[in-house]
Amino acid sequence: MRASHAAVVAAFVLLGIAGGLGAYTFVYARGWSYLTNDPRACANCHVMNEQYDGWLKASHRSVATCNDCHTPHDLIGKYATKAENGFWHSFYFTTQSFHEPIRITPKGRRIAEANCRHCHAALVAGMAGSAHGDDDALSCIRCHGSVGHLELSATSVAQDGR
Repeated sequence: MRASHAAVVAAFVLLGIAGGLGAYTFVYARGWSYLTNDPRACANCHVMNEQYDGWLKASHRSVATCNDCHTPHDLIGKYATKAENGFWHSFYFTTQSFHEPIRITPKGRRIAEANCRHCHAALVAGMAGSAHGDDDALSCIRCHGSVGHLELSATSVAQDGR
């Protein structure tokens, strides 16, 4: 009985330490801000300062936040994407294994492309048969990549799929 009591105490101590470190990290990293639509949350990490500064100067600042372009518009998709991106951003930042400048993932690029087409649906529908065509292989981002972040290149896509 004594050994099992010691194991339970040790488990609770370890859980307490993990919970305390997790809570400290969450507060230190302003984790609650990632649950909002405030673009300043994206600049909590210095890696995103250039993107945030570009957005501040870009035309879409008056009509779109980071989430409007970089997460799906449905609630589950939005927070699932935010959780996935948050995990990988934290991992790469902690391990210092991210590319400079930061690159959009292929999945992130597909989400941004879908959001361009969603918000500009009337314009996209009017392009059928034009030089732009209605071909899904064409990319809004390829030609209009500077819209959201000015001089930043939207063609910079990570090759590892993350």
